[in-house]
Amino acid sequence: MARMQSLLKDKLHRPLRDLRISVTDRCNFRCTYCMPKDVFDKNYPFLNKSQLLTDDEIIRLSKLFVKSGVKKIRITGGEPLLRRNLDKIISQLSRIEEVEDIALTTNGVLLPKKAKQLKNAGLKRVTVSLDSLSDKRFGKINGQGIPVSSVLTGIASAEEAGLEVKINMMVQKDVNDDEIINMIRHFEGSGHILRFIEFMDVGNSNQWSLKKVLTKKEILEKIKQFYTVEPLDQNYFGEVASRFRIKETGEEIGIISSISDAFCSSCTRARLSADGSVYTCLFSSYGTSLRNPLRNGESDDMLLERIEELWQHRSDQYSKERRHIQDDKKRKIEMSYIGG
Repeated sequence: MARMQSLLKDKLHRPLRDLRISVTDRCNFRCTYCMPKDVFDKNYPFLNKSQLLTDDEIIRLSKLFVKSGVKKIRITGGEPLLRRNLDKIISQLSRIEEVEDIALTTNGVLLPKKAKQLKNAGLKRVTVSLDSLSDKRFGKINGQGIPVSSVLTGIASAEEAGLEVKINMMVQKDVNDDEIINMIRHFEGSGHILRFIEFMDVGNSNQWSLKKVLTKKEILEKIKQFYTVEPLDQNYFGEVASRFRIKETGEEIGIISSISDAFCSSCTRARLSADGSVYTCLFSSYGTSLRNPLRNGESDDMLLERIEELWQHRSDQYSKERRHIQDDKKRKIEMSYIGG
């Protein structure tokens, strides 16, 4: 008989249901809003192998998070497809009985080589980042001159392998906001859900400014110039995207609005960094190491107690509180370190 999962809740009565696991802090892109190349250059101190969680450590900690209530696992990075033996990690995660869903966020470029083996290992879904359909613009955003076709080929490979695909577009005002309608038209009929993300102040390296944010309301206004849009109910408690249907096509789109319409009150996510620290908010300043006590010989029961105590004391709601902060000088962990 399966062990009954914990009914663990934080100080704001939010359950722990989602675990995002960063398997590497490295990436083959240098996106301006995540890993700008003037910061993440050849001299940047990326984690070395001994600092990274091993495959077995990832699985062990994942099982403890599942005992604490986690039902969904998302693999992130950096770029997670750079991690060796990722299929073996996913295969072991898929054998954890209480895990209902395993997904992965990627830039898509390595999917032609990896999609089939990941699907066979137990991966169900991929979310692929694509911020422009213009090679010139996309190459500038990704910082490496990588063409759009590399990502589109990856998306096609994922679809061919039988993976569900979602597309994320990080929207920045006066950068790529004029492509919203083109993106909708491009993916019409594909079966892939397109989601627009407000430019977020994650980390301290991406030169974030509220002036660069195209809000959920403004995104909808642009779409409504061409389409009729109706809201949809959430699929589940804690879903990050507001869902909409375009009446003319029947297509679903989503908007992730952590700036203008915060969803902190229903956040059920913990993040495990590549070096084994737990972060209870995407905008955290620091994490709590599980790698160190694990390597110092703590038992599963002791580690489980750490996880549950950490969640019970959680009160993070930065996106909700941001609007009341006059001068935000808070140091925030970089997105490339804990995933999105």
